[in-house]
Amino acid sequence: MTAAGVRRGGLVTFGEAMGRITADQIGLLDFSGTFTLSVGGAESNVAVAAARLGADVTWAGRLGRDSVGDLIERRLRTEGVRSRITRDDGFTGLMVCSRRTNAGIRVDYHRSGSAGSRLTRDDVGEDLIRQAAVLHVTGITPALGETARATTLWAVRTARAAGVTVSVDVNYRSKLWPAQEAVPVLRELVAQADIVFAGPDETALVLGAEDASVQDQEPLALARALAALGAREAIVKDGPRGCAAVIDDHEYVRAAVPVETVDPVGAGDAFVAGYLVERLAGSDAETRLTTATRTGAYAVTVPGDCEGLPFRHELDSFAAVDDVTR
Repeated sequence: MTAAGVRRGGLVTFGEAMGRITADQIGLLDFSGTFTLSVGGAESNVAVAAARLGADVTWAGRLGRDSVGDLIERRLRTEGVRSRITRDDGFTGLMVCSRRTNAGIRVDYHRSGSAGSRLTRDDVGEDLIRQAAVLHVTGITPALGETARATTLWAVRTARAAGVTVSVDVNYRSKLWPAQEAVPVLRELVAQADIVFAGPDETALVLGAEDASVQDQEPLALARALAALGAREAIVKDGPRGCAAVIDDHEYVRAAVPVETVDPVGAGDAFVAGYLVERLAGSDAETRLTTATRTGAYAVTVPGDCEGLPFRHELDSFAAVDDVTR
């Protein structure tokens, strides 16, 4: 153990990495003449962002034996992310991003039955989990299929048994599974986590979305309620409104960095990566939240899920932020 109580071994995460196809023009998809192919996926975004900030990171997952799978494997290698990849006869999943207007991005998934949806515990491996300092999972992977769900729950239990810090990003996707199916699984993950990240709506979902009083609470109150489920560190991400956190029984509120948004997809993953990198480094709570908000803000100023994420020297020169209050 280090002085900050963080085990050596780096960050380990797993899930489904996908090809991201983005229409280059605003308007109906029918009339977009050009598209950009890049890499997407919550866990691989976290892995790339953390590696660029200097962390030791390993990502595990299944990819198809296809050109998109090849692209993802090359990208992870180039970014310095250690990878444990199983090649599968299924296809590598895709996400299609388009803008009908400049008000926001629509994301459509093509991942049902994909290689990534058939993730198993053998693809991750108990050895990989046990050597980690932090295991990071999201609520997306268990939505992909039965084996992926079982693998996620097994991995979290294995990490806890080994004394490995467990990080969970609720990351609920209504296009992947209905709330009534998701809530019991998400609650189980949150109950076993040391660190929990969630948006306000996701927090309300886990706590009991049918209760209007829960949904109307301020982010700090939601963070308190989330922490009451057992996590030592509960962080509510509230996008352009910043974040609120309860960390080791101390309360924090952080304003967002004011920036012009180019592409909001992947910002939450960047935020998570910034926080976890500083935690691995033994930094205090204020520093973790500062780096998290800066990394998330930086991510929305550039297009793509992970291509434009900042390197440490770029983040260090990014816009200044106000102090954390508590």
